[in-house]
Amino acid sequence: MILYNVTVQTEPEIEQDWIQWMQQEHIPELLATGLFTEARLCRLTQQPEDSAPTYAAQYFFPDQTSYDTYLDTYAPAMRQKGIDRFGSRFVAFRTVLEVLSVHP
Repeated sequence: MILYNVTVQTEPEIEQDWIQWMQQEHIPELLATGLFTEARLCRLTQQPEDSAPTYAAQYFFPDQTSYDTYLDTYAPAMRQKGIDRFGSRFVAFRTVLEVLSVHP
């Protein structure tokens, strides 16, 4: 399983609009590709008071091939939609992890 983690800092003024967009538009659109098995949106709860609101959007793929297909086919347009809507009012940092085990 592959975990695609996108850490995002937003300007405080767009925070609520960004959350709503993620929950109602962006994540459902990603899941509709059929490539993901699950998605989560998390808020960082411990950070310096003067730092921007920070979130982690976590997307799970069943395998590397699905992730590669997402990158090649969907990622550029998906990223552009965020830029078109919010401009430079957010910063995103992406990491890809291989899940070695899950313990419920």
